[in-house]
Amino acid sequence: MAAETMARADLPDRESLRRRLQAAGGGLDARGWLTGDEGHAQRMAPETRTPAAVLLGLVARTDGPHVVLTQRTAHLKDHAGQISLPGGRIEPEDEGPAAAALREAFEEIGLAPEKVEVLGGLRHYDTITGFRIHPIVGWIEPPVTFAPDPFEVAEVFEVPLGFVLEPQNHRRDSYVRNGERRHFYVLPYRDRYIWGATAGILVNFARLLAG
Repeated sequence: MAAETMARADLPDRESLRRRLQAAGGGLDARGWLTGDEGHAQRMAPETRTPAAVLLGLVARTDGPHVVLTQRTAHLKDHAGQISLPGGRIEPEDEGPAAAALREAFEEIGLAPEKVEVLGGLRHYDTITGFRIHPIVGWIEPPVTFAPDPFEVAEVFEVPLGFVLEPQNHRRDSYVRNGERRHFYVLPYRDRYIWGATAGILVNFARLLAG
């Protein structure tokens, strides 16, 4: 069984999240790129991976923040049926990762950009499929409604941040691909199997908040 979620009193609020992201180099410049880390040098170098952005959206619920996740539809060519954070490729017309994450969230789940207060970002996450994902952390004050795109999104649901922050919920699994065993994180939440890049990003976020 999954571990209990953290107590409400132990959960970060909006301002403490902002401070922790800033302290960890997760501040964003005017275009939504990380100001810490080696971000500027990476952007100027030839890009060998496809740049993408996801929104790690936190809804302010009465029992603490909840993370917004989607269940992808079963007929999609890529990652069919998997659980994902709203997001996608950074297009040329996007100002940067933050703009791309907000645009994709609006297109996928109908989340209006003005409902999201961008708090900062996480270090990029590289996938074995050739993407470089830039996670953007955003705060969402209720009331909020979602209108998922029926072609891409089968369901929008929320997971308590307290569950994500509990280390006992960070499981390890593996599979063999092309003769090589690959390991990955899994966050088993109720009847959900959160794994792959989504789980990896959530584990990175939990570790950042844990210091």
